[in-house]
Amino acid sequence: MPEPSQIPVERIEHAILMVRGYRVMLDADLAALYEVKIKALNQAVRRNIGRFPGDFMFQLTEEEDVRLRSQIVTLKPGRGQHRKYLPYVFTEQGVAMLSSVLKSERAVHVNIEIMRAFVRLRELVATNKDLARRLDALDKKYDTQFKAVFDAIRQRMATSAKPRRSIGFRVEEARPRYRQPRPRIRRHGEG
Repeated sequence: MPEPSQIPVERIEHAILMVRGYRVMLDADLAALYEVKIKALNQAVRRNIGRFPGDFMFQLTEEEDVRLRSQIVTLKPGRGQHRKYLPYVFTEQGVAMLSSVLKSERAVHVNIEIMRAFVRLRELVATNKDLARRLDALDKKYDTQFKAVFDAIRQRMATSAKPRRSIGFRVEEARPRYRQPRPRIRRHGEG
């Protein structure tokens, strides 16, 4: 029986993905955590399909599979190294239901850690939303004060753009005098 500390928490947290607006885990990741084959996990689910409605588990579309595969690099090179069928994903409720379907000590302990990871993720999202709300409130509160400061700076810049009269004596540089044109010398034969 594995201790909860033996289950890698970071691995669980990195395996939680967002698909169709749900936080989900891939059947392959769950099978690896439960230490069972993907085929065995999916067979157990199919035998108990009534426990897994569409908001607990669903199969990815080809487009979603390609997008996820490119993001997390799950495809291995070589013939026979990749899955023939589109993967299933399980929401938090689907993962909870898996523990009753798999019926092993490992499944129970893994599910406990997965549920804790989902809770930590929800708390993190809630904290970030609260922080965003506070920043918005500060922005609205101090927006008018900063606007007044920026308006005053702009006004000062506009008034300083006008040319000022100089104070003191002006020394004018000596200008070159107008030169008289030289008399033109006529050459022999010019008229």
